[in-house]
Amino acid sequence: MPVSMTGFGRFETTEDKWSHCWEIRSVNSRYLDLKWRLPGFLRGYEARWEKLVRKYGSRGRVDISLNLEVFSAELMGIGLNKLQAEAMINQVREMAEADGVAFTPDYNKLFGLSSLWRDALSEPDPKLAASITAGLEGALANWRESREAEGADLVKDLEERFTLLKEYGESVKIKVPEILEARRAALIERVASMMETLGAEYSEDRMIQEVAILTDKLDVSEEATRLDAHLDRIFEVLRSDNDAGKRLDFLLQETFREINTCGNKCQDAEVSRVVVEFKAELEKCREQVQNIE
Repeated sequence: MPVSMTGFGRFETTEDKWSHCWEIRSVNSRYLDLKWRLPGFLRGYEARWEKLVRKYGSRGRVDISLNLEVFSAELMGIGLNKLQAEAMINQVREMAEADGVAFTPDYNKLFGLSSLWRDALSEPDPKLAASITAGLEGALANWRESREAEGADLVKDLEERFTLLKEYGESVKIKVPEILEARRAALIERVASMMETLGAEYSEDRMIQEVAILTDKLDVSEEATRLDAHLDRIFEVLRSDNDAGKRLDFLLQETFREINTCGNKCQDAEVSRVVVEFKAELEKCREQVQNIE
């Protein structure tokens, strides 16, 4: 069953030394576009986590954020650049002595200088990394569930709309023979009347040729057959799992082309009305399909 590209997933983990919460939000996109919001020391895991994400989704703009709290000081990976701090204090002390000013370091302000703090860890604690990865898998599973639920709703809605399109197509097929017969009769009557007025000789062979040309111009049997085939194929794709969104998008383009040709060929008010309704409903389908992976 196709899944929606729009979804939300969340998974929270709390242990003795840490707590973390993954949140995943996604909207439709032509390709898989990942946007990560992670603590700096976890940036090295993006590539391996991307492979994990691709197991759960292949298209969409996906925003993935991690909120991490560490309760153990040794896992924080934060170090004070003491050499730089001492050098700064010594420089200020020397300046104060030269000016005869008493100097007492303000450590509170000193701690507020971000340049004195550095990330001492190149890799997170293995147990912490494993816990975060497991949390990501939990969030991805939850994200997938929400997309499957919305995908089921989309499929149900689209099946109803495509059933209506088939009814529109059938009404066009029923109407076309009537239009052909009426146009043939009108052509024969008009030509016969003109020839009688002009006193010209009536040619049966010539009339047959004109009727054949008119029939060929108005005949939409091939387009109607392809239209039926496209709609039948759409129902098959809606019940499949692989690349449903892209396949449906292509089939909708072909369906639009066939119904548009039917409208141009028939040139009948009733058929034109049905074609307009068909196109309007088809456009709604296209908007829905944009959300299917």
